[in-house]
Amino acid sequence: MANQEEVFKKVISHAKEYGYIFQSSEIYDGLSAVYDYAQNGAELKKNIREYWWRAMVQLNKNIVGIDAAILMHPTTWKASGHVDAFNDPLIDNKDSKKRYRADVLVEDYTAKIETKIEKEVKKAAKRFGDSFDKAQYLTTNPRVVEYQKKIDTILKRLGKSLENEDLADVKALIEELGIVCPVSGSTNWTDVKQFNLMFGTKLGASADSAMDLYLRPETAQGIFVNFLNVQKTGRMKIPFGIAQTGKAFRNEIVARQFIFRMREFEQMEMQFFVKPGSQKEWYEAWKENRMKWHLSLGLGNENYRFHDHEKLAHYADAATDIEFRFPFGFKELEGIHSRTDFDLSAHEEHSGKKLQYFDHEENKSYVPYVVETSIGLDRMFLAIFSHALKEETLENNSTRTVLKLPAVLAPTKAAVLPLVKKDGLPEVAHEIVEDLKWDFNVVYDEKDAVGRRYRRQDAVGTPFCITVDHQTLEDQTVTLRHRDTMEQQRVAISEVKAIITKEVDMKSWLIKM
Repeated sequence: MANQEEVFKKVISHAKEYGYIFQSSEIYDGLSAVYDYAQNGAELKKNIREYWWRAMVQLNKNIVGIDAAILMHPTTWKASGHVDAFNDPLIDNKDSKKRYRADVLVEDYTAKIETKIEKEVKKAAKRFGDSFDKAQYLTTNPRVVEYQKKIDTILKRLGKSLENEDLADVKALIEELGIVCPVSGSTNWTDVKQFNLMFGTKLGASADSAMDLYLRPETAQGIFVNFLNVQKTGRMKIPFGIAQTGKAFRNEIVARQFIFRMREFEQMEMQFFVKPGSQKEWYEAWKENRMKWHLSLGLGNENYRFHDHEKLAHYADAATDIEFRFPFGFKELEGIHSRTDFDLSAHEEHSGKKLQYFDHEENKSYVPYVVETSIGLDRMFLAIFSHALKEETLENNSTRTVLKLPAVLAPTKAAVLPLVKKDGLPEVAHEIVEDLKWDFNVVYDEKDAVGRRYRRQDAVGTPFCITVDHQTLEDQTVTLRHRDTMEQQRVAISEVKAIITKEVDMKSWLIKM
């Protein structure tokens, strides 16, 4: 665990040192769990968003995108259930005075058991070598089976207690498992209480007449209230989807783990409207589609898994998470939910307006069912960034820090480096920059020895370095260096654009889906 914590600390410090993420309003000692995306972070975030939008909207003829407002009529949140049911179960430790999410304490406990399973698997894999059958081992090894049974029993009980709002049993479970406060080490817990997560605000000039509003806790409701507008103006036929990306706000009491759980964050959501009765097959189809999208980035199949929900939200008839192996363990990255007709029916009821689809084939109107895919953009950023950060020992025993971001998402695609700051080399380098900047983000760097410049670009995640030297003046060739392999090749200046395009073009990545 300590090793994982060290890795995570390096991720956080690297993000700051190389212009990816800063603490919000740091000169005033910051604001807890609120972060600013710096110059490189803003580019990486934009590229992730674009990669999602292309796959979701541009490549699907029956999905369109919108951009709904953050502020919505307050009845929206009454209809959606957020006013009454958008709560987290919280528990305080009386000795440390620290507050925790009760469900997260239990999940962290089961994550430690999962770590034990992983250790057993590693040992067995070493012992049996090539003949090792992991799937068989997980279902037959008595110790592993016992561990898994314990995890399942705990999570099932937690899910049931939360569903029944039996907070006394959640506390009893924490006590029975002997879960201690990470700060004080004591088991001196208060009762578990519910806490609403919405941020309130006001609309209006005077305090007397101001309307109470909320900052949206999710982007989905902006899609639901616009369902009919989009369907009619776009002449959309079911099944069809509406996608959007945007900010959401949650008053997380226990915000933690850097940008994993923040108070102001960005979601990328798509609501897919289907005929009632067909939702289960669409749910399975979107599970498969979304996993393919994640795998197209090449972060490794072993770092993803599905986790089906024991406890279903009040609106769902099926739900799963795509979990990613973060430095602090497997955690939710994306949710896929079969939301039934809950949202549109609730908005119909509260607004008094019909939100139905007239199906010409069946010659009748009905409220569509919805399958949702919802991914946190900030979590996706953290997944990519933390996985990309590597410390490598080279052949000469020196080490290099390299950020192996998928080239398609890297903030800067190439750095152009004149070998020396004279003999006309900077001029040629600037010409190359001027030519490439129309197609890619490129930077010019002439400070320090070229080896040190390579290291700097490795650490910032730039896939290519283009070095202009004296030979360039003779034959119009440059040295093209690849970040991941450090391989260098001599290429004509006229070929550089095509080589980079092949590596960073979204089409060549998304076509793998």
